Amino acid sequence: MIDQDLPSLDDLVPGGIAEGDYQLATYDKLPLTLVRGEGSRAWDADGTPYWDFYGGHAVCLVGHSHPLWRKIVAEQAERLVFYSNVVYSPVRSAACKALVDFAPANLTRVFLSNSGAEANEAALKLARHHTGRPEVVAFEGSFHGRTLGALAVTHSEKYRRYALPEYGHTRFVPWGEVPVLDDGVAAVILEPIQSLAGMRTATREFLHGLRAECDRAGALLILDEVQTAWGRLGAHTAADYYGVRADLLTSAKSAAGGFPVGVTLVDDALARHVKPGDQGTTFGAGPLACAAILATQHIVRAEALVTRARDLEARVREGFHGEVRGHGGLLGLVYDTPVKPRVAELRQRGFIVGGSDDPRVMRLMPPLNVPFEAVDALLATLRSLG
Repeated sequence: MIDQDLPSLDDLVPGGIAEGDYQLATYDKLPLTLVRGEGSRAWDADGTPYWDFYGGHAVCLVGHSHPLWRKIVAEQAERLVFYSNVVYSPVRSAACKALVDFAPANLTRVFLSNSGAEANEAALKLARHHTGRPEVVAFEGSFHGRTLGALAVTHSEKYRRYALPEYGHTRFVPWGEVPVLDDGVAAVILEPIQSLAGMRTATREFLHGLRAECDRAGALLILDEVQTAWGRLGAHTAADYYGVRADLLTSAKSAAGGFPVGVTLVDDALARHVKPGDQGTTFGAGPLACAAILATQHIVRAEALVTRARDLEARVREGFHGEVRGHGGLLGLVYDTPVKPRVAELRQRGFIVGGSDDPRVMRLMPPLNVPFEAVDALLATLRSLG
């Protein structure tokens, strides 16, 4: 029971504070102040509603403030907000099982952290340590996170010797090209859909070619599914969508429906070689994060959002008169001219969408339970803009 005499959130968030006066200026922001969300809509400080087709960087898979999500996270908050991995936790056990059950069958263990960058760092360290090889192959146009490698400034040899950031290097190859791997390559890492680069979408032949080349060279295949997992593509994961086996699969974004979490799923054969001390995190797999994972997983299954993602894609492809990249609820609309003016005009008309590093590509990453009437309204508005 909450004491009614305690201050409310509104009491602690007075108006008139300029965010730019205090936050480090690392973001170019939209001229938009959002204060509330429900389902696939968000409201600004003036009470103006927007259909959210961006989802806060593909995070809000099940929508804003889903009633079940709120209920489960609130119940956990009343029981235990946090304790680290030094103790066992029933909610952590259930969350890890839920993730593994949803993942491809060969990925039987999970390491939980706080972000996609951390999930990728864990995968890269595991790959280099397991193979004993120095090199990683990645692709031009890739985005795997912003961390530099905290081990570079960690003095303790106990932790540094596992996988030093300076141990080895990265070789970049053109997108869509299956590289020839030598015996120094630990892993190939890629996003099945390069979202930020303009929804550049892998083909089945490309991914299966990479798998075959990794097998030939004894390298591991890491799928960065930070944006593509948990039903977003109309399949459980991109690995499932393409029918390709990953040795390591990383995710974040929508895994907990808006609560920060990083997920590194590990192949059974590789997981057997991991021992205590090989990885670690204080906040990863905290009880609130795990409750949010459980709520999100339940909603995806209960509302059949995997199937709905396929229906969403079909509706957009039918209603948009141009090239559509991507799959499911991760789509790029390709124009002949820069989309930035259209993005701004859509915002004026009550729709939030995203741009990309390709100025001609508009990104759609809505909640998978977005009403189809909102999809139709967006498409009609796009047609009116030309």
